[in-house]
Amino acid sequence: MRELLTKIEQNTRLDRVGDRLQRAVQGTLRPQRVRDFLHGVWLGHPLHPALVQVPVGAWISAAVVDLMPGQRRAATALVGVGTASALPAVLAGLNDWAALSRDQRRIGLVHAAANSVALSLYAGSLTARLNGRHNMGRALAYLGLSAASAGAYLGGHLAYKQGAQVSQSISELHLVSEGWHPLGDMSSLPQRQLLTREIDNVSVILYRHGDDVTVMLERCPHQSGPLGEGEVQEIDGHACVVCPWHGSTFRLNGGEVVHGPSGNDQVVLPTRVVNGRLEARLP
Repeated sequence: MRELLTKIEQNTRLDRVGDRLQRAVQGTLRPQRVRDFLHGVWLGHPLHPALVQVPVGAWISAAVVDLMPGQRRAATALVGVGTASALPAVLAGLNDWAALSRDQRRIGLVHAAANSVALSLYAGSLTARLNGRHNMGRALAYLGLSAASAGAYLGGHLAYKQGAQVSQSISELHLVSEGWHPLGDMSSLPQRQLLTREIDNVSVILYRHGDDVTVMLERCPHQSGPLGEGEVQEIDGHACVVCPWHGSTFRLNGGEVVHGPSGNDQVVLPTRVVNGRLEARLP
């Protein structure tokens, strides 16, 4: 399986399909607020994994119920719930997929293909059950569960091995030692300008607004973009930093994600001022 997944990651022929699909998704989901909603910006957490729980739970439950006598109506209802709820999960997944790097999109494309096969099989299962062909419906459902399981395996690889939609900055947080770390004199910090400093070789950004200073991890949670090179914009009365790579936007007074493709908030470190010197520590 490792060899197969490596071949998929390196298969540039998938880009011909993937690049066209990416343009189609980005062209269709054009309004920023729609993309942000589907990324899970309003949750501070990617939406797609949460939505997937409903169809997967319904389909696994249907597989169990199908083994019990006299439960045809219950199994049909569960297959119907799973099939209907898969559609918003697919939409959120495509939105996230379109913002990934090429090697991630290749695995994601096969992941989507496996889940599309599963969805088609479950749609066929539902149709067969509603027409009284329950044995056919059960057979199609078990085939669908097999395809969905393959898709889930690929989805796990995409998240845990390739880091898709996982916060890319959080690993750096664990490199910072305990205790307070000096970052310079307050008098040397300009107002409303981004500065880059290091704590234990971990890059952070500083932003002073009056007597308040934000210290935030510099690595963007989405794809490790350099927030220190980003632009500061005011959005809804809040100073925000915009990642120069893909446009993920975070409030500088709390780290909350404002615009995707990141679905994760950025880490902000607690600060204090001692004898005129700014210090920061782990949250």
